[in-house]
Amino acid sequence: MNDNPLQTYRSLEEIRMRKEMLRREIQKDNGQIKSTWDGLFHTEKATTPSKRMSGFMSTGAGVMDGIILGWKLYRKFYGGKKTKSKKKGGLLGFFKK
Repeated sequence: MNDNPLQTYRSLEEIRMRKEMLRREIQKDNGQIKSTWDGLFHTEKATTPSKRMSGFMSTGAGVMDGIILGWKLYRKFYGGKKTKSKKKGGLLGFFKK
């Protein structure tokens, strides 16, 4: 059969064959999508104590990194002086810190 979208069908049997072929392609694509999805989002369980400990350490490091980032952002935007002081140095004062 021709994969031309403007294909003309001469009988109901040709339509049924095309419909069956498309159904099989959709099922095959669905299987590929499902296996890819499972591979991306479902991790295997940690079976050994060392893998579990490694997972805890990785999670803990990520949480600690997020806390430190939050603290730094807080100090930068809200933890500084509440009143604005006059900048010294004239026109180029913003280069000095």
